[in-house]
Amino acid sequence: MRKQSRKFGFNQTGQGMTEYIIIVALIAIAAIGVFSMFGKTVRNQAAGLAKELSGNSAQTAISNAGTAANDAQTRANANKGMAEYNKANDAK
Repeated sequence: MRKQSRKFGFNQTGQGMTEYIIIVALIAIAAIGVFSMFGKTVRNQAAGLAKELSGNSAQTAISNAGTAANDAQTRANANKGMAEYNKANDAK
């Protein structure tokens, strides 16, 4: 009986690690989704910050970040569902 309880405890530890791996994978997938939608905005903002820190004007980078943010908002407001899935192919 004692050997069985030890084996059970060991399996519990492995199960906990598996759950953590699944959680980390879900967080990574969510981060990839966010950066695919807002990545250009974040890159332009970081470029503007770097230019300002070096003493140069960052007006172009700030303008590009605003344009990218507007594009992201337009894409976010677009209808996405099964009805829109094949519209691009149907239009051809």
